Amino acid sequence: MTGKMLAILLVACAVIAGVSMYYLQVYGYYYEVEPSPGQDVVLTETATGQPVPIAYSAFQAIDADSSPIRYRACFQTDLKPEQLAVRYMSAEKAEPLTAPGWFDCYDAAALAEALANGSARAFIGVKNVHYGVDRIVAVTQDGSGFAWHALNNCGEKAYDGTVVGEECPPRPEN
Repeated sequence: MTGKMLAILLVACAVIAGVSMYYLQVYGYYYEVEPSPGQDVVLTETATGQPVPIAYSAFQAIDADSSPIRYRACFQTDLKPEQLAVRYMSAEKAEPLTAPGWFDCYDAAALAEALANGSARAFIGVKNVHYGVDRIVAVTQDGSGFAWHALNNCGEKAYDGTVVGEECPPRPEN
């Protein structure tokens, strides 16, 4: 009888721990980002290397303090990807990260397909928005826009210590 009780206790603890971890990963750490009109959607100009705002509407975003790559956003714009490509830096090999299922406007699989078939284009929003993390912004032909954070190769070094990728900004003080 003691063995059965111990087994039940262990299974109950495992179930409680599993449910808690699931909740924390999918719901617990996320919060809605308060929109800052005219500042939420920016793209980096090719000529200056500076991020500048673009026209947008219907902005929604989520973020989490637990990781710099949990940011996801959706918006609408009247600008077409071809127009943006003339003035702003393209993001090569952009791979959208998934979002929690409850953030309905952001579908990473559909966005990845749109990027692959050319019906969407990805741009650099902000370089090093956090240390080693870039904000990527993608716009589709129908004016739907999406943003997410992606790790960059800042600080990548060869075996001899020389920098291979882009130079990193100084690390922030904690």
